[in-house]
Amino acid sequence: MWRYTLRRLIQGVITVWFIATATFAAMHMVPGDPLGSERATTESIRQSLEARYGLDQPVFPDQYLIFLGNMARGDFGISFTQQNRSVNDIILEAFPVSAQLGVLAVLFAALGGVLLGALTALNRNRLPDVIIMFLVILGISIPSFVFAALGQLAVVRLNDWSGQSLLPVAGWGTFQHMLLPALVLGLGTMAFLTRLMRSSMLEVVNTDYVRTARAKGVPPLRVFWRHQLRNAVLPVITVLGPAIAAITTGGFVVELVFAIPGLGRTFVEAVQQLDYTLIMGTTVFYGAFLVLMVILVDLLYGWVDPRVRLGS
Repeated sequence: MWRYTLRRLIQGVITVWFIATATFAAMHMVPGDPLGSERATTESIRQSLEARYGLDQPVFPDQYLIFLGNMARGDFGISFTQQNRSVNDIILEAFPVSAQLGVLAVLFAALGGVLLGALTALNRNRLPDVIIMFLVILGISIPSFVFAALGQLAVVRLNDWSGQSLLPVAGWGTFQHMLLPALVLGLGTMAFLTRLMRSSMLEVVNTDYVRTARAKGVPPLRVFWRHQLRNAVLPVITVLGPAIAAITTGGFVVELVFAIPGLGRTFVEAVQQLDYTLIMGTTVFYGAFLVLMVILVDLLYGWVDPRVRLGS
């Protein structure tokens, strides 16, 4: 087990290095000037900024090695656009906001996906299955910004009908501000998990060990919980790690629409302003977080399914 964990960690480090290298190369190939006229009004100011950010040195290998060395120490540098603020501070400020929103969205998506997927499998080709699968197709096909706009419109109508502000339309600060964005952010993932859970559940429902348990007189609820659900949920756990990383690290459009000061909104603003250090820092942070979640899911998979022997 320890040998497997160490091997996965080494593979994760190599993956993060590749992400960092690709991001560094891509950022220096993108057209545009990070020190545009609005930042460097004179040639002397421009030279000072280039020296401060190391842009006066060759890209390869000097800037690249400096970037890797700083990244190894956990230092992503100073933001080009936010004065006297380090990328680390910006990520530490924005990530908890995205994490709070993401945790609520993941809980909604995972619980809803597992329960709805199991319900459709147990009622295959019946009315609940048809209705839920129709909604699942809508959830997968419609972009999140459409759900965000419709959700805001529904909240406005609800507030007008009730004569008071039951839910805020946008902003951040209270639990009520999280409900609608978390619902919108988790809809697509919940729809995907519902389909996956339905397919997995259909494979388990008529297996030999399920029929044997029923023939032995095991209560239906116990058959469902211990034999069907536990085995059918394994594929869901496999994809849950990347889904958690994607949702938690930032719903770019959702955070913009609802004016949430999270990591996704920060990344979009960095791209618009050509903030190289912030773009590279958030990208590497997201990649490392994604790799970590995949490793944790691999270990959790072995714990849920005793047949898996990760050590071998």
